[in-house]
Amino acid sequence: MPNTLMAGRRSQDWANLVLAACLFLSPWVIGFAAEAAPAWNAWIAGIVLGALAVATLSAFAEWEEWANMIIGLWLIVSPWLLGFMGNVNAMWTHVILGVLVAAIAAWAVWDYRHHSHA
Repeated sequence: MPNTLMAGRRSQDWANLVLAACLFLSPWVIGFAAEAAPAWNAWIAGIVLGALAVATLSAFAEWEEWANMIIGLWLIVSPWLLGFMGNVNAMWTHVILGVLVAAIAAWAVWDYRHHSHA
């Protein structure tokens, strides 16, 4: 059973790492690299999310999942707080990736709290 639980947590961490890479590359791929606010937001959040994913892959800590949740929620609201909601591509990229990051973090926290810690 612990191997199955660890495999589930590792898949969540790998998913976060993939989402971090997508977020970091999104300004170039989606085409909003010329706009400072959404591009820098994506780059910084992508780097932090990726670093947390790598840290969690090496040693799980619940606080890292809560930090991922905060990053996901930040990505959801950042188009309005940073004022780039007019750029539909950047806005939806941030919102969709934010929802995915927050959902994976919530799943990881729920999984950690409802299953054995062995």
